[in-house]
Amino acid sequence: MNQDWQHFLQTQQACIDNGIVQNFGHAEVERVAARDGGVICDLSQFGLLRISGEDAQTFLQSLLSNNIGEVNGRRAQLSSLNDAKGRMLASLFIWRDVNDYLLQLPRELCEPVRKRLSMYVLRAKVKITDASDDFVLLGLGGPEAETVAQTLPPDLPAESGGMHSNAGISLIRIDANRYQLCLSPAEAPALWTQLSARLQPAGSPCWDWLAIRAGIPVITTATQLQFVPQMVNFEVIGGINFKKGCYPGQEIVARMHYLGKPKRRMFLAHVDGDTPPQSGDSLYSTEMGEQPAGMVVNATAAPEGGYDLLPVVHIASHDSQAIHLSVQDGPPLAFRDLPYPL
Repeated sequence: MNQDWQHFLQTQQACIDNGIVQNFGHAEVERVAARDGGVICDLSQFGLLRISGEDAQTFLQSLLSNNIGEVNGRRAQLSSLNDAKGRMLASLFIWRDVNDYLLQLPRELCEPVRKRLSMYVLRAKVKITDASDDFVLLGLGGPEAETVAQTLPPDLPAESGGMHSNAGISLIRIDANRYQLCLSPAEAPALWTQLSARLQPAGSPCWDWLAIRAGIPVITTATQLQFVPQMVNFEVIGGINFKKGCYPGQEIVARMHYLGKPKRRMFLAHVDGDTPPQSGDSLYSTEMGEQPAGMVVNATAAPEGGYDLLPVVHIASHDSQAIHLSVQDGPPLAFRDLPYPL
């Protein structure tokens, strides 16, 4: 986290752990506001990689699952970086910063992914740098987020993934209840002060909860190389383009699309209990016995108590068996409807 920005957040009563804002002293109130009202969140759980140089577009096009040609000053997109077997190394949110590309991913993965991408540079005119501390990322979320976002200098994008920039602020519409701002650390305190007068300041878990309820997965260190993109619904939420050229793992991803279907899918679920589920936790069903029936992708505390999570499980187990967290007789998952059809 940018040190000047961190100091400002601390004056706002932010509880910061390892560079990530956990809450502003009222975690339960913040979760309820994310569900019923509106929140403003610092998004320092994410970092940014800057891809610059005249070959930046062709470089990324050859490595990622989506069509980078569609990313421009008015459009952002989801994409994935996979290994040769089609397993996800990272889920990415990508937009343009003038002539460069910014790749958003969990901060813990920035350096490993930067090194991975650097392996492919060879003679390409491309530079890859960590730009995490060059910007502040803010999230506006909840039912009241749109009303507040309408007061900002950039025009409000009409569609998810739409992006407008003005007065040094980039505004991206994530979905119906979430907007993301990207701006300089020098400008962030004044905007935070303006917006926090109308929205509840909230920790990063509130933003993570909104993403979970929207059915948008984030690959972390614990879940790297565990999923082909379709297992986490990436083709449904716009993270794969099946008409673009080759990229690592493309053959596996395309074969699953054209010649088969995933045996495992990501769903939305809730679990009660006092032990927080973690990314990478195993899931079990009677049908699968001692063999795991799936894995937790993301999880966080829910406003009504317990935890909401995105689990990837065998479709047959989801349809016919109770799924339990961590052990065979662990807390059962209660499945809920995703906001999009599978």
